[in-house]
Amino acid sequence: MSTKTREFLNRWLVFAIALVAWELAARLAGSTFFPPPTRIVQAMGESWFNGPASSLFLGEVVFQDVLTSIGRLAAGWAIAVVLGVGLGVLLGRTRTAMDYVGPLFAFMRAIPPPVLVPVFLVLLGIDSTMQITVIVFGAVWPILMNTVDGVRSVDQVKVDTARSFRIPTPHWVLGVVLPAATPKIFAGLRVSLSIALVLMVVSELVGATNGIGYRLIFDQRQWDFPAMWAGIVLLGVLGYALNTVLLAAERRALRWQPSQATSAGVGG
Repeated sequence: MSTKTREFLNRWLVFAIALVAWELAARLAGSTFFPPPTRIVQAMGESWFNGPASSLFLGEVVFQDVLTSIGRLAAGWAIAVVLGVGLGVLLGRTRTAMDYVGPLFAFMRAIPPPVLVPVFLVLLGIDSTMQITVIVFGAVWPILMNTVDGVRSVDQVKVDTARSFRIPTPHWVLGVVLPAATPKIFAGLRVSLSIALVLMVVSELVGATNGIGYRLIFDQRQWDFPAMWAGIVLLGVLGYALNTVLLAAERRALRWQPSQATSAGVGG
């Protein structure tokens, strides 16, 4: 048995056992509220793949709810990344900036983003702007604070060397500061991505006319529990896929680091 095959089995064996146990337990219990995985997969096919061949057999639910939610998630997280990294670099480069804005940031970070959904709903109305704003508000803080910490941790020798050679600020930031802060920035990105996924669903549970969160509530009120569980499973798959892509991007971006190079050599 090859090493890759053994790693694949080790990674997914427990997951497969859990699925089998879920299937058996659900069938023995016969509960309407907890359908077996096979029934959930059947509901996925009935809801998501009932369209014409011209649309790749994708159903109306996919276009109206699933893709809409993914678009909101991507837009909100992208805005949070730009704001978090941009402000983090500016604040990290200034010695006293965080002394002034730190208490304000601590106060705003302490506010749970879900409780602001009614406020944003009143201010922005029932559309994607509200959901994206909620995602940005909750996802920006891990990126911002990790970027500040990463920028402040740049080796002082590099700072003194840049000053001695009078390296222009844009070159210094792009060529030295950001690469040095990249590990901590990616740590913030991973946390913020999970938060963004949660807030995407929460913001769609209230005051939304489409999206995965809206579809979950709709199916629950219709007592269509297999379809509801299909949405829950979709969120798990979506979160796993996005985290996998981000980890791959992180390994590629940090390949220049000795620790990453060593890990890559061992893994290969």
